[in-house]
Amino acid sequence: MAPMTRSRSQQPGDVPWALMAEYYAQRASAGLIISEATQISLQGKGYAATPGIYTPEQVAGWSEVTNRVHLSGGRIVAQLWHVGRVSSAKVNGLQPIAPSALIANDTFVYIFDSDDSTDAVFVPVDEPREMSDSDILGVVQEFAVAASNAILAGFDGVEVHAANGYLIDQFLRKNSNIRSDKYGGNAYNRIRFLMEIVNAVADVIGKERTGVRLSPYIKFKDMDDPEMPDTILLAARKLNEVGIAYIHLCEADWDDAPEIPLSFRKALRTNFSNTLIVTGNKTPEEGEALLEAGLADIIGFGRKFIANPDYPDRVKYDLPMNTIIDTHTLFGGRGSRGYTDYSFYGA
Repeated sequence: MAPMTRSRSQQPGDVPWALMAEYYAQRASAGLIISEATQISLQGKGYAATPGIYTPEQVAGWSEVTNRVHLSGGRIVAQLWHVGRVSSAKVNGLQPIAPSALIANDTFVYIFDSDDSTDAVFVPVDEPREMSDSDILGVVQEFAVAASNAILAGFDGVEVHAANGYLIDQFLRKNSNIRSDKYGGNAYNRIRFLMEIVNAVADVIGKERTGVRLSPYIKFKDMDDPEMPDTILLAARKLNEVGIAYIHLCEADWDDAPEIPLSFRKALRTNFSNTLIVTGNKTPEEGEALLEAGLADIIGFGRKFIANPDYPDRVKYDLPMNTIIDTHTLFGGRGSRGYTDYSFYGA
């Protein structure tokens, strides 16, 4: 099950709770669940009601989630997140931070306009301030602490979110990173922040429990950098040297999304010898073809799990699918509607 932001944490405090535990437990037949993106600090938050993993209350809340998943026979990895410049003071009261003081054009985040509202209101992101060396060191340490908290909360591992236009991805791309120090310029410098975070996380919880999500061909949030595929392949070689458990290749899931070239898939497989996870609106048949070609080891499914908590059985036994998703509650809500009320087959 791929990570999907659902914005259901309990307020105040962005705390996971019983409703989230029920949601994940319902989908434990996935075999491996990658959690929704989970901020490592208040500064790292970019959207309303997304959960954190940096306070004792949040860690306790996630413990309830992981316990329910494990009791249901599943495994779950925490996706650790810092949004960087994709935020607004309307979300967390703070000016965003980023590798460079460059605003993400035509980029929006959502808030809820009242405590009881279920309607997301989209607001433009704020201009970020450029991160200092101490800011960078601080974020690296926050990732390490969050990873430690994840294991304390019972997660089976962590995934470092370095995709989709968020903070680490902002360091990787030339158009969002115009620094002239050791974190900017050539590709080796631009992957430095990622590698420092991964090494810090692996030192705390073990490389065998550490994964990384990357998105070489996704350009939204003002992230178009033609050098990105080559930068990702360089990062893959360095991640292979560290020996992390997996790379999660995030592919776009909209109808006219760019296709990932076969040449890139083969190069990624050459550069990284451990597990490759591929997600991005694949059909089971498309996923099977990638597995048979040796270009992926695990296929992740996202939205199909929203309306079909028993999605693996529906695929395995060719059962009818729930095809209608309540889009009104897709990215947020206050109760079970559009979250835990989708039926299992035959129920």
